[in-house]
Amino acid sequence: MPTLRAGLIQMGLKGPTEAPPAEISRAMLEAHLPLIREAGKKGVQVLCFQEVFNQPYFCPSQDAKWYRAAEPVPDGPTTRAMRHLAREYAMVIVVPIYEEEMAGIYYNTAAVIDADGSYLGKYRKTHIPQVAGFWEKFFFKAGASDYPVFETRYCRLGVYICYDRHFPEGWRALALNGAEYIVNPSATVAGLSEYLWKLEQPAAAVANGVYIGAINRVGREMPWDIGEFYGQSYFVNPRGEIEAIASRDRDELLVHDLNLDMIREVRETWQFFRDRRPETYGLLTDIG
Repeated sequence: MPTLRAGLIQMGLKGPTEAPPAEISRAMLEAHLPLIREAGKKGVQVLCFQEVFNQPYFCPSQDAKWYRAAEPVPDGPTTRAMRHLAREYAMVIVVPIYEEEMAGIYYNTAAVIDADGSYLGKYRKTHIPQVAGFWEKFFFKAGASDYPVFETRYCRLGVYICYDRHFPEGWRALALNGAEYIVNPSATVAGLSEYLWKLEQPAAAVANGVYIGAINRVGREMPWDIGEFYGQSYFVNPRGEIEAIASRDRDELLVHDLNLDMIREVRETWQFFRDRRPETYGLLTDIG
């Protein structure tokens, strides 16, 4: 029975948002290191952090200061540091980060590092919200990554970031591209979103016969205080059952073993891929 040991790290912001972005990044990296090392010692094979893990969720503002938080991928300092850690612990690491492609072009990105420290590629967030408290189009260009699936040492891995999860098409594209395990690093606050948090990813896992790891922040971030990031990172199986869930309000490493045999078992029981009718779905893309 192939088993994947997966880990998720949720964390609150360390230090004031008034600090320079580079200083915040160093503080967040320092805070993550003990949990990354704990994951390595526990034999975690695939580890993922929350959305833009080394900065505050700065999108309640429209302050160009935060452009300075962006780094090149894969040649920036954070991705380089994660490559060393991945190699040290033979652990795949998904690194959600603010990416600078060039001056004036920025993406909400996740770099994927294989267990030997090699850089496999990146996914750029496809769907970018623009509503009060979430002015993401000020900071992020929409990605066009064609829903890549990464052939890691341990599994075929997909990434879908935060707001993406409201769009079922991307989950399906990742599954059709071969994903067995999909991570969804997020920054989402209490309110209607909290109800959806335990609804959407289980529904996507069932519809596509995959495991999903959903990661959220914890705490409140000043001075914006758009609400409480409610944590509750979790793993959900291809039957839509939440198998393990983290706390609501603590920095935490959640570790859980995923039975990859369940993917085949569920797909051979619920024949959703066999019974798809893509020739009838043209309307979905014809309507702009």
